[in-house]
Amino acid sequence: MTNTQVTLVQIDNYGPWTVTPEPRREADLQTLQSRLYADISQFVGNRGGYTFFTRFDNIIAVTNGLSMDDHELLQESVGNRYPVTLSLGVATGTTPVQALADATALVQEAGSAQDKSRRECLDGRTIDDGHRTTDDVQIAHFDVIDATGNYTDELNAFDTFIEIEQGYAELMRHMRHAHDSLSFFVGGDNIIVACPDLTEGDYEDAIHHVEDAVDVELQVGVGHGENAHDAGFDAKHALETCRADGTRVELEWE
Repeated sequence: MTNTQVTLVQIDNYGPWTVTPEPRREADLQTLQSRLYADISQFVGNRGGYTFFTRFDNIIAVTNGLSMDDHELLQESVGNRYPVTLSLGVATGTTPVQALADATALVQEAGSAQDKSRRECLDGRTIDDGHRTTDDVQIAHFDVIDATGNYTDELNAFDTFIEIEQGYAELMRHMRHAHDSLSFFVGGDNIIVACPDLTEGDYEDAIHHVEDAVDVELQVGVGHGENAHDAGFDAKHALETCRADGTRVELEWE
């Protein structure tokens, strides 16, 4: 059984800050967001986690292996180096969606995202080391079959982007509603999904659903581990097997 630990990272009072005392330059805001995401991703990644930018002002991370002290250190580090602060909600669950819902509720209960009095809230719980297992995290790594030949080398860059994003959007909706999973576009033609315990048949259904809905062909490698890095690295190896053998679904542990 999976036991995913999820952290919601929310920038405190970010919307009002971007227009106070007057609207800030968009290029500066985009630069701040990308640098902040990169720093959070590196901090979490150095401890075995995965971080996903989602909307940049709300960032989702799979943080199995990180303690509450680690989360507090992240807040302190960002607060020392950026003109914004972070509130964090941390929760665990047998499905990533449930863990995220609980983490989100903790942040929302602390105050609105645009409440100027809410700063650096931290609440939740992590998985004790004694209760961690190699089945806690299941990561699926999808990509588009021959994206270069079918899209990159045939269409202009924006039309290629549309095709890839359509595949991502359809997969994201399907995995969320059918399997309580969280899917994230991570660049190129790659999608990483934090999943509960799913079967090979579940993944086959997902790729066929996307193909039928938007005519984008996917393949997927799946791994599991104590943390997102371990599970994700196994998923990468499984995906390489798909590419080498022409298969559509590979589970690294089988």
